[in-house]
Amino acid sequence: MRILVAEDDAILADGLTRTLRQSGYAVDWVKTGIEADSALDANDFDLLILDIGLPKKSGLEVLRRLRGRDSRMPVLILTALDGVNDRVRGLDAGADDYMPKPFELAELEARVRALTRRGMSGGPTLLRHGALTYDQVGRMARINGDAIELSAREVSLLEIFLQRAGRLVSKDQLVGHLCEWGEEVSGNAIEVYVHRLRKKLEPGGVRIVTVRGLGYSLEKSPS
Repeated sequence: MRILVAEDDAILADGLTRTLRQSGYAVDWVKTGIEADSALDANDFDLLILDIGLPKKSGLEVLRRLRGRDSRMPVLILTALDGVNDRVRGLDAGADDYMPKPFELAELEARVRALTRRGMSGGPTLLRHGALTYDQVGRMARINGDAIELSAREVSLLEIFLQRAGRLVSKDQLVGHLCEWGEEVSGNAIEVYVHRLRKKLEPGGVRIVTVRGLGYSLEKSPS
């Protein structure tokens, strides 16, 4: 899962990115509204954490432009503006959640989990795919009830495949959702990550199929 943090307070942004990376998310940071608008137009993210008071272009304008491009990306507003009218404006502009500053990191992480879960599957906490179950809150996968030990990158891969079960996912799409700016990941590295995840899922009959030259597909769950 890849998150964009749009926040002009460098200390706060650093704390956010560190916390989210420790939870296994890929995180990119921008500090102006113009940078946020450009990043959202050019990249695929799974969640936007947005400050309203961004310089050069307001967070609300960034949000309106995002929704104007028909993006359904979940958006969490973080702001010092906590009046009722401020919350109404943010939600009416298209935000999914609104969190005033200061805030507790534990609560922010819980809201991030809820929003990325909503973006993946419409809300269920537990996803099922044949013998595989995946708890989106604890980010824990199980085969026939037995926990599978997965690295943070393997968990992110699994989330991407579950979100697109039965559909083709290209290597470029995987890189776009797994990697932060400046992080160089080769096609060979993606193959290695997929291979490792495949070996852990196959004992439960869950198959990641390689479509040569095109990408990968998590087979549809048996009915």
